[in-house]
Amino acid sequence: MGIAVSILLIAVGAVLTWGVTAEAEGLDVNAIGVILLIVGLLGLVLSMIFWSSWGGFHRRATYVEGGPVRRTTTEAPRRTTVVEEEEVAPGPPGPPLP
Repeated sequence: MGIAVSILLIAVGAVLTWGVTAEAEGLDVNAIGVILLIVGLLGLVLSMIFWSSWGGFHRRATYVEGGPVRRTTTEAPRRTTVVEEEEVAPGPPGPPLP
């Protein structure tokens, strides 16, 4: 569950808990609102805890006294494409143009 879904659940739960005064037979609207609030809050807390490990950018720099700086990243290496052109010997001339 992401942050957006968690905030949506919190908003729907708050509306059902404090904004709806209607009563349905066999259905407790306030209890459903509280359940949605709790699930939304738990999802938001878990999303914030795991934010850095799932989608955050990690860039760590290692410093060694007197040595070069080496950067370690979790990104995949970039691809490079090399195109080599060759000279082609001209062939026989084609037919004349009409």
